[in-house]
Amino acid sequence: MKNQPKITVGIIDRQAEVTGCLNGSFRGDGFGPVSGRFSAKGMSGMILLTDGAHLEIARSPSIRLTALEDSTFELFHVTIGTRFHWERKEDQIFRGNLILLPRQDQTITAVNEIPLEDYLKFVISSEMSAAAPMEFLKVHAILSRSWLLAALDRKKKKKETPLPAQKIPEKEGEVIRWYDREDHDLFDVCADDHCQRYQGIRKILSQQAEEAVRETLGRVITYQGEICDARYSKACGGLTEDFDTAWDDKRVPYLTSVSDAPVPHRPIGTEEEAARWILSGGEAYCHIKDESLLEKILPAFDRETKSFFRWTIEYSREELEEILREKSGFDFGDLQEILPLRRGPSGRICRLKIAGSKKSMVVGKELEIRRWLSRTHLYSSAFLVKVKYDRGKAERFTFHGAGWGHGVGLCQIGAAVKATRGSSAEEILKHYFRGVEIKKIY
Repeated sequence: MKNQPKITVGIIDRQAEVTGCLNGSFRGDGFGPVSGRFSAKGMSGMILLTDGAHLEIARSPSIRLTALEDSTFELFHVTIGTRFHWERKEDQIFRGNLILLPRQDQTITAVNEIPLEDYLKFVISSEMSAAAPMEFLKVHAILSRSWLLAALDRKKKKKETPLPAQKIPEKEGEVIRWYDREDHDLFDVCADDHCQRYQGIRKILSQQAEEAVRETLGRVITYQGEICDARYSKACGGLTEDFDTAWDDKRVPYLTSVSDAPVPHRPIGTEEEAARWILSGGEAYCHIKDESLLEKILPAFDRETKSFFRWTIEYSREELEEILREKSGFDFGDLQEILPLRRGPSGRICRLKIAGSKKSMVVGKELEIRRWLSRTHLYSSAFLVKVKYDRGKAERFTFHGAGWGHGVGLCQIGAAVKATRGSSAEEILKHYFRGVEIKKIY
């Protein structure tokens, strides 16, 4: 690869209307320059673009607005943290070009086209605080660049050599699902947690993020000559997880469980070991309570999430039954039992039995479990369930959990803490991704 590619990022998808403001001049295909407030709607396979006075600017099957000089564009009411407990809407400003595309259901998609290295500056500032240690920001630049280029390469290979459609085998009484990150059709990656957070130029609070990207230009993590699918999550809880606990049933050598600590922790193998691990809270880099350090590591809205290393959530039986009906689509009746059937080495559950008076089901993998058992998502699937009974009937369910996210690959908070303690970017990456090399590819 000689030069960095341009990529397309889906900012808003499947909305009836997209509104925003063009800050500076933009040129359309066959019209412009244009600037100021705009609105875009889908109409019979076309995009109707109007200005702030609702006057038509253009009508076309797709609209591409190319930024002139240093112009930026703002999109209003962008959803971040979709379906997670921190979900909210923001107005966000972006550099690069804006592409508006219609869908068959009359909704539209707003896409940002931008050079990869510029994209990375905003990713690492959106994922973590731009005031984080420089070595950690370098870690994230290399990490995010690797994940994206690996995803683009997989997508390209699928287009060149389409494989037969793969279906998850379904068994009676089982729902086993996982979610690929390269399944977007109109753009390369989305701007939310499903891929990598990308929340615009307002997230850059210092020059450190730009310096980290510039100093690691073209550097990626490789394993046996291939760019790594470098996964990461917010806080592993003391042990990272194996790839196949969260996704496809295959072993990825550099995405296996490691101890997030200066001392080794044994992998979780039994329910007794899971209970001791989750209830004890062993030594770990991501086990920090120093608020001043967290302020340097986490963006403001992530700091709203408290007690992420070990956490507790409690439901009445009736509340949990309602959540399960809403999220799974099944009526379990009177909830009787929630039983882990299989855990990964970090304690995360990948197969869980839910039993009620009307129905019993097995659910997996880790993300589907987290979705079924919360109005948003549980912090992780590494949890124990304690049941309080009244006259032999379950009345309250208490979840004692560990970690925040799927736990596979790099532990973001753990890595940031390692950086504050003097570890280099290369040392940190080689701790979480075993057997890898760092290479410059452009």
